[in-house]
Amino acid sequence: MGKEDASSIKHWPEDERPRERLVKFGGDALSDAHLLAILIGSGASGANKNAVDICRDLLKAFDNLSNLDRASVHELCQVKGIGLAKATQIKAALEVGKRMASTRSGNTVKMTTSRAFVEYFAPFMKNLRKEVVKVALLDNKLHIIKDIVISEGSVNSSIVHPREVMIPAIKESATKIVLVHNHPSGDPSPSQADIEITHRVSKAGEIIGIKLLDHIIIGGTEFYSFADEGMI
Repeated sequence: MGKEDASSIKHWPEDERPRERLVKFGGDALSDAHLLAILIGSGASGANKNAVDICRDLLKAFDNLSNLDRASVHELCQVKGIGLAKATQIKAALEVGKRMASTRSGNTVKMTTSRAFVEYFAPFMKNLRKEVVKVALLDNKLHIIKDIVISEGSVNSSIVHPREVMIPAIKESATKIVLVHNHPSGDPSPSQADIEITHRVSKAGEIIGIKLLDHIIIGGTEFYSFADEGMI
């Protein structure tokens, strides 16, 4: 048998094979490389590397799963053994994980704290490379009607006009709103522009009758809440 066959996962002891190990011991017993190997399914033809070897190379190239999440499909494909199919499988799985991590029950559960909004939005926003501003539209019971992207800016800045926030709120008959955006730097401290945007949107809401409850900035694992800090 060739070298490629000898390196195949099927020749490993059963308890060391990723799929069998997951079935027997659960996902917690698997390393990141083993979990990714289950996703991509097979090694690279002619590369003498099995799926685990390739995923170890992938993690070595990107350091961790958060960086994998930030990477584009094209960037993943730069790792030998990762083609378009494998790259899209990985990105799809990461997206599923984010949706599971997010509290997507915001339309049925009262969103009464800044932490509730962070848990809802952070899985989708904490690893973004550029600033994205969203608005959560709420009804009288503090249920999320819809969340909408208002602005996508560069890494350093994003421009938001109150009308861009209020028009969808009016269309959806929202009575309250919460602004949420990310800081790719990882530091959630508000900039002067963030403070000014918050005040402008809050004043516009007062005139129209749609209350701005909070403006939350997500920076990596940390967040800043204007409401919690008494800034609204």
